[in-house]
Amino acid sequence: MSLIVIPQVIRALRIQFKKLRFLNLLWITFFGFSLQAQLSDNAQISIITCDSGQDLYSSFGHSAFRVQDSAQGINWVYNYGTFDFNTPNFYYKFASGKLLYSLSVSKFSDFLFTYELENRWVKEQILNLDREDRNTLFRFLENNRKPENRDYKYDFLFDNCATKLPEVLKKVLGNSLEFNGEHLKNHYTFRDLIQQNLLTNSWSSFGIDLALGSVIDREAAPEEYMFLPKYVMLQMNNTTLAESPLVLRERAVLDYNNKIFSNNFGLSPLFWLLLLLLFTLTISYIDLRNGTRSRRLDFFLFLFTGSAGLLIFYLWFLTDHSATANNFNILWAFPFNIAACYFLLRKDRIPKWMGKYILILLVLMAITLILWIFQIQQFSPLIAVVFAILGHRYALLYRYFTNSNPSLQ
Repeated sequence: MSLIVIPQVIRALRIQFKKLRFLNLLWITFFGFSLQAQLSDNAQISIITCDSGQDLYSSFGHSAFRVQDSAQGINWVYNYGTFDFNTPNFYYKFASGKLLYSLSVSKFSDFLFTYELENRWVKEQILNLDREDRNTLFRFLENNRKPENRDYKYDFLFDNCATKLPEVLKKVLGNSLEFNGEHLKNHYTFRDLIQQNLLTNSWSSFGIDLALGSVIDREAAPEEYMFLPKYVMLQMNNTTLAESPLVLRERAVLDYNNKIFSNNFGLSPLFWLLLLLLFTLTISYIDLRNGTRSRRLDFFLFLFTGSAGLLIFYLWFLTDHSATANNFNILWAFPFNIAACYFLLRKDRIPKWMGKYILILLVLMAITLILWIFQIQQFSPLIAVVFAILGHRYALLYRYFTNSNPSLQ
């Protein structure tokens, strides 16, 4: 479950994916199960929930179905969270929200291997299904994994490896399945739920708050919490089938203690932003005393905000990601700064409109603060440091361009 995947991680995963894909195809070829066959009376179907990992792509955990039938030699995991690294234009489709995810099937021992290596707990909830319901669910999964049925368009909030599980259960079990939301004592927005899995002072948290728009700042309905695996697990324990508990029993497959992820402050975004703030304040003080302007500093700040603005514009208007719409970070990370930084690098012949442009940037920052105060969109707390950097520098530039009367075109 991720919006951002580190290229090195992708390359490493690609190698493993090719190996596992070949082995799984070979295994399925020889040991594939006929849709006409029936599970035995002692078969079990369960929901597997996996602990979060330290990397961003594993920060939200994972969910899958498990089918066990010792009489048939079945111990399979049905995993909706896989995709093909060999997809043409993979990186473009991933960034644009057009990448197809798939239902894959693997042996349980192969699925478990990664979590054993990373010391991540795995819990299993055995479902209280009669023989007819087990076989109906099993046939649905087997049909769903066919090449013509297995692909779906991934959506971080509404169509992912976690949401697929309650969706499939509802399709198979119908109206006799009821999701009860009484266990949710607090009411969270989608952004709150996402940030529960991240450290506030981390590049992951900062990047996600920068990339995701105000659409995720609405309160999530109880069933919408299940875009996260841990809330699927909680919901299953509060779900009934024909007025009986859906979960027969729960057990730990891998029982590791909860990990505490360390966050090196020297590598954190807050450290670097505070360093940039100190540097900017120092340079601005020198500029103010000498009546000059540090062109390289202005170029960097406008290049940074302009590039961030172009990224936000791309994610909002040119991709299929539903969570990146209506992103008002674009007000302070203004895309046109990418053009303005060219003029600010010059020593003379600054355009006459530059002073008015700086004033517009200050007004846009003020609007951003109003949107934050009225909770129209929640921004990363670290943005306060960014505003301190930009606010005082913009004010100095406005004074410079309007009062100092530099050479203008």
